[in-house]
Amino acid sequence: MPDLPLPSPSRLRVDAPASPGLHVDASGRGTFGVVAPRAHAVDLCILRGGAEQRVRLRRFSGGMWWDEVRDMTPGTRYGLRVEGPWDPVAGKVANPARLLLDPRAGAVSHASSLHSAMFAHEVDALLRPAHDGPLRIDRDDDADVAVWSVVADDRFAWEGDVPPRVPWPDTVLYEAHVRGLTALHPEVPAALCGTYAGLEHPAVTSYLRDLGITSVELLPIHAAMDEAHLARMGLTNYWGYSTLSFFAPDPALATDAAQQAGPQAVVDEVRSMVRGLHAAGLEVILDVVYNHTAEGGADGPSLSLRGLDAREFYWMDQGDYEDFTGTGATLDMRSVHVMDLVLDSLRHWVTTYHVDGFRFDLAATLGRDDRGFRPDHPLLRAMTTDPVLRHVKLIAEPWDVGGYGWQTGSFPPPFAEWNDAFRDDVRSFWLADPARRARTGSLDVGGVRNVATRLAGSADLLTRHDPQDISPGRHLRAPWAGINYVTAHDGFTLRDLTTYDVKHNEANGEHNRDGTDDNRSWNHGHEGEVSDADPAAPGIRAERLRTARGILSTLLLAAGTPMLTAGDEFGRTQRGNNNAYCQDNEISWVHWDLDEEQEALLATTRDLLALRHRLPRLRPGTFLRDADPSAPASDQVAWFGAEGEPLRHEDWFDPRRHTLQMLRPGDPGAEHLLLVVNGADAPVTVRLPGAPWTTGAPTVLFSSAPAEAEAPILATAPDPASAAAVEAPARTVLVLELPPAIGADGPRAGTGRSSTLRTPNLPSSQET
Repeated sequence: MPDLPLPSPSRLRVDAPASPGLHVDASGRGTFGVVAPRAHAVDLCILRGGAEQRVRLRRFSGGMWWDEVRDMTPGTRYGLRVEGPWDPVAGKVANPARLLLDPRAGAVSHASSLHSAMFAHEVDALLRPAHDGPLRIDRDDDADVAVWSVVADDRFAWEGDVPPRVPWPDTVLYEAHVRGLTALHPEVPAALCGTYAGLEHPAVTSYLRDLGITSVELLPIHAAMDEAHLARMGLTNYWGYSTLSFFAPDPALATDAAQQAGPQAVVDEVRSMVRGLHAAGLEVILDVVYNHTAEGGADGPSLSLRGLDAREFYWMDQGDYEDFTGTGATLDMRSVHVMDLVLDSLRHWVTTYHVDGFRFDLAATLGRDDRGFRPDHPLLRAMTTDPVLRHVKLIAEPWDVGGYGWQTGSFPPPFAEWNDAFRDDVRSFWLADPARRARTGSLDVGGVRNVATRLAGSADLLTRHDPQDISPGRHLRAPWAGINYVTAHDGFTLRDLTTYDVKHNEANGEHNRDGTDDNRSWNHGHEGEVSDADPAAPGIRAERLRTARGILSTLLLAAGTPMLTAGDEFGRTQRGNNNAYCQDNEISWVHWDLDEEQEALLATTRDLLALRHRLPRLRPGTFLRDADPSAPASDQVAWFGAEGEPLRHEDWFDPRRHTLQMLRPGDPGAEHLLLVVNGADAPVTVRLPGAPWTTGAPTVLFSSAPAEAEAPILATAPDPASAAAVEAPARTVLVLELPPAIGADGPRAGTGRSSTLRTPNLPSSQET
């Protein structure tokens, strides 16, 4: 029973709050509500003077328990206790001995490890159910170890903060972890390393701007809790995909000073980070996890939603948890209360923290109902039409682990989507295919069809849901809706893609069983880093660097929105670990002591991003159309082989073809842009497109060849009617500028035709 009564009802009638949570004035007076339809009673527990005071919520409306409150001023600590049925088999686990977190708490009391007392049922020393059969309720109180909700002050000195609002075609994403990016940074003060404050340090922001980054995509910063299996092994969930609170930032990523000062200081440090990044012209995109929580599956802890009303918040079938996420449970997007929670959380981070967008983990789950994934799911529609959210970037990880979970290309505008087909096809072209050729000695491995599709903006994926009667040449989406990436937080780093054939995840404590085996990587003949004492070391390292530069060039020159993973710009390694989610240490952290080879790769990345910024044709706002030499335009494309001839239909299916030319015409009178992609294992003499496209000498704007001795050699055409040629080094990318043809009489036989890539009705990642 509650210890204290609530304040006497006001003389004026108070309506139920429009949404759950705490809604108070400056004096702390107002209303509080929480959704728990199946609860018999809910107590609001307030910590005052070191003692817990319980007050019962007396009103119930639409599944929400609520009442008037007072003195709920910033800094007040509180929690919730629920009385109700205990029937774990039916998914009902109310336990009033558990202090629960308010799902909409603006701050949390502290960062905590997982304790046995946080489980509503009895567990053993390894956090497993203590008994066989149905779970038994644990009646020992957990208030001494619980994470308390804290009232946060929304006021902050934003100092005229203005979001950068980078247009999508100009966006370059940089995926980073708050701790991992600066934990070892030599120019960041030690007290700030690995924290929100460290991320806004000028040494970091200037580096990112000089690199060419426009938007920082941060791995989850929501307050999180480690899973039981990690606690048993003494590890932590470094990535943070184990959300405890959708509204509060993680205190563990704040400075020691902020954590000691209290929850408000943590909140303000995050706001200061956003303000500092904005001042440097950088957007802040948050990776958010709304598909599951830290409560895990049926035998997980009772921290918040499960203890309030597990059947309301989690997707169940007759009390059994449905698992579309690989975590043992799934939040139920069929529930209006779950959708409301997600939308309120998103608005909160935009309005209270000024963030510029979100990347949604396992976003296919957010569009699921009883029929499977729906692009017109009410939650997705609400996100895209909400007056607050329509102004920020929305990025979907367009899959989950449930049936029909792969949904790349299926999200509604204005969503962008991680393009896994780009990742797979680019890895195959530069890594898996050459590795197979090296092993078998056969040249019949590869082809250029898939890599050309990705260079052109992945129209095969992003236009497949266009209405059949849409106007010719029009599409609902644009190339920027595809987030092009080759690596991300999960999987090999770029360096490890060129260094390891197989994963090496022994440090994760699962006997190397975790993590994908579909790496499409290539160790170039030696597994792992090669010793200086090995006479083959220089050659192996040079070949690995050659491949890495080719991959970076493809990523940063392709149509679409590129995403770099922190450290890939100079070759960061995770020692072959392709699932470092539990490695909060130097395996995952970015090392900033660069050797000569890394400095060179960093310079290449800067050059590529500067070229992308300088040449608008590398970041088209519309899908490319067939090139017309009589009326060239910057939104056109033509494709040629190494012979300088337009590619024929059968050429796209030739596995022996490893060299491709992508011509991007300029407007009339302007220079043309030519990308030469040579994936062959030896130098290739490439005959450039001649008249009617060009009759002058080309200019090399960029070469991914790693050595000066391998600089592309241009051969001038013997006469105006002939085409120039370039010696393209093995496995390289060239960017050339071609002067427009002068006085051309029309298309030259065999070369005047343009060849536009037409994607066959085959999976885009199919190897040919």
